[in-house]
Amino acid sequence: MNFDELNLNTPLLNALKDLGYTKATTIQHKAFPVVMSGRDVVGIAQTGTGKTFAYLLPCLRQWKFSKEKTTQILILVPTRELVVQVLEEIKKLSKYISVTATGVYGGTNINTQIFEVMKGVEIIVATPGRLIDLSLKGALKLKTIKKLVIDEVDEMLDLGFRSQLKLILDLLPLKRQNIMFSATMTEEVSALINEFFNQPIKIEAAPTGTPLANILQTAYEVPNFYTKVNLLTRLLTDEKEMSKVLVFTATKKLADQLFEELTGKFPEQLGVIHSNKSQNHRFNSVKQFHDGKYRVLIATDIVARGIDISEVTHVINFDVPEVPEDYMHRIGRTGRADKKGLSITFVTPKENESRDSIEALMNQKIEVLSLPEDLFISDKLTMDEMPKVYQPNMNIKAPSKGPSGAAFHEKIDKNKKVNKKIPHDAKMRMKYGKPLTRGQKPKGKK
Repeated sequence: MNFDELNLNTPLLNALKDLGYTKATTIQHKAFPVVMSGRDVVGIAQTGTGKTFAYLLPCLRQWKFSKEKTTQILILVPTRELVVQVLEEIKKLSKYISVTATGVYGGTNINTQIFEVMKGVEIIVATPGRLIDLSLKGALKLKTIKKLVIDEVDEMLDLGFRSQLKLILDLLPLKRQNIMFSATMTEEVSALINEFFNQPIKIEAAPTGTPLANILQTAYEVPNFYTKVNLLTRLLTDEKEMSKVLVFTATKKLADQLFEELTGKFPEQLGVIHSNKSQNHRFNSVKQFHDGKYRVLIATDIVARGIDISEVTHVINFDVPEVPEDYMHRIGRTGRADKKGLSITFVTPKENESRDSIEALMNQKIEVLSLPEDLFISDKLTMDEMPKVYQPNMNIKAPSKGPSGAAFHEKIDKNKKVNKKIPHDAKMRMKYGKPLTRGQKPKGKK
């Protein structure tokens, strides 16, 4: 469906034209009339299908100018990177609309954000923790909110934001429209919907676990970390079409370790981001990757949810994620906006079970490719890969000494005294050798 077939106004159509967008994605044209109706909405769509525009277009279409500049739309997202991304999309779409928007998130000076919010802002994009901080300080009044959007709600719950989300939902006015978008429908997501949403309409671009058809998925079976490094080095060297590669690792430690292994071979072509990196480092690395200065960006799942970069040619799962839904989020970073994408997964024997779970979720197999014939198969293991030596817990009992009783030891002579009354004449006999009567003094004493 073309955008001009939707009930969009001229300012929005002109902004879309400037961006070069003419056709709406499946989730965008399905969501538009439902959001416009004012009903609560739950949208399920894979990463990379245009979910951000799916809720921004109808929200901005219903936007009404107000001189008071009270906050009317609240958009909650899980990461600071996603706050920045959504703000950029709002800026693009509101090019011909007079609307103010700002983003608030942790890890930066709260006083600066308090100043921005108190000037008056109509759309706020926020992470849950910082939004609560601003509300408790009295800088932000939530009672004027008319529309609540929760984006990437499954990731938000995975990161432990459930209690914060519930607090925010309790603080908001009862009369509001709830809009939720998620790539997967988990039990936690369903519980949140049942508790706070009012008979929501569910829309789907595709059932949960359906991979994007334009992403070619392949895998290599490798024995260990250093063989993975050799394989990735080989692919980056030989495959020149790998011009913008997003590499996922399971942990921050592995991300740093992989960066150290590759940076000497591909100098000034790599970036790395994870939650231990500073905010400025993360923003700068993403920008360098977006602008094409970095060919490869190594990331962990937590921060990668906030990355919305077009034209990622390849997603490489350096480690197989334990949660199958995380795999769907990862590969959705390529093949965006109906373009072709490629995902490659490195699988060790220990990761076969996780791969099976992913294939069960998708209901399809991932094609396994043969390793290059001259690839060096390393026998070097990391500390985590080395076999663990467990000391058996042997409970050796001391031999029995028979029935136990009170502790006893022989007293020394000076402690053998007993409280025994000695008659006076006996004391005198012991002292003077003969008995003395009371009052009698021994000879020689005066």
